[in-house]
Amino acid sequence: MARRLTQNLNSAYFEAANHLRPSRARKRIVAYVESFDDIAFWRFILDDYEDDTRFFEIKLPSRKNLGKGKRQALMNLLHADQLGYSMIACVDADYDYLMQDTLEESRFINHSPYVIHTFAYAIESYQCYAPSLHRAVVTATLNDRPTIDFEAFLSEYSKIIWPLFVWNIWCYRHDKYKSFSMMDFCGFIGFKMINTRDPEESLGLLRRRVNQKMAWLQRHFPEAKSSYPTLRTELQEKLGVTPETTYLFIQGHTLFEKVVLPLLDPICAMLRKEREREIKLLAVHAQQRQCELLGYQHSVMPIEMVLRKNTGFKNAPLLQRVHGRIEAMLAANSNEQQATMENQ
Repeated sequence: MARRLTQNLNSAYFEAANHLRPSRARKRIVAYVESFDDIAFWRFILDDYEDDTRFFEIKLPSRKNLGKGKRQALMNLLHADQLGYSMIACVDADYDYLMQDTLEESRFINHSPYVIHTFAYAIESYQCYAPSLHRAVVTATLNDRPTIDFEAFLSEYSKIIWPLFVWNIWCYRHDKYKSFSMMDFCGFIGFKMINTRDPEESLGLLRRRVNQKMAWLQRHFPEAKSSYPTLRTELQEKLGVTPETTYLFIQGHTLFEKVVLPLLDPICAMLRKEREREIKLLAVHAQQRQCELLGYQHSVMPIEMVLRKNTGFKNAPLLQRVHGRIEAMLAANSNEQQATMENQ
């Protein structure tokens, strides 16, 4: 019985519920997301589209199963015939955006007007958006002294891993992923630590690892000689993946945990110590020093927490594609409603 009730929760159900509300009441659009972590992100995005005619309610697909993943969110509960204007799904793109139509699930995610995906790999991609990182560091340390050029670092990092990234997509597109899986790829592109005094040293080590794996792939897959350049061009010209922005399309967990945190953690530690030394130097007496230090330490926060709440990606070019997808869905519904009224 419970399963039958769950299956009946589709767009038509919520549309019918909207018709039971007063005519001037705002219509509800239910947006299902993958996990608790995604709720704040999609609330930030969907806020722009609420007005006096509609509002969004963001929900998890199941109260009984809290597992993460769009396969569960989409395939277990939100089948294609359940989605519609009044019930949509908001998911991480993962590799499905880059796979395009090569897999059934990828085709559904890319073409269903009622699936809104991130285009970047995941919400972590936006939380680690390079132009927002300096402000995140300032929030975490209350110290605005410039350190590393984060945009330049992630641009150079992206250019280094770009050719290996194309190889990884090639392996998935040609059913060779067992030879070079996403996990294998992530093992080559992460850092255990980054020398923030000389970041080029860390980038140089990464460059050598990438070149070694590239040579191995070229030897083992000579058939890619003609198709690899074609894929590289498609990724750049059709899908908007550039050598400078590759970091936005790699696994979100790897970017967050193995690239950005190893970069920011030591910088934040250095800036906090610098600020604490300044307080000690300027304090007139011991009691003032202790009070100022305690006040400072209570005001700062871990950089990981700051990044999890980061919303400094609002002007990210890739996010405009997300907005475009939402706007297309809303416009299509408006046109449909107008046509219905004209036919009555």
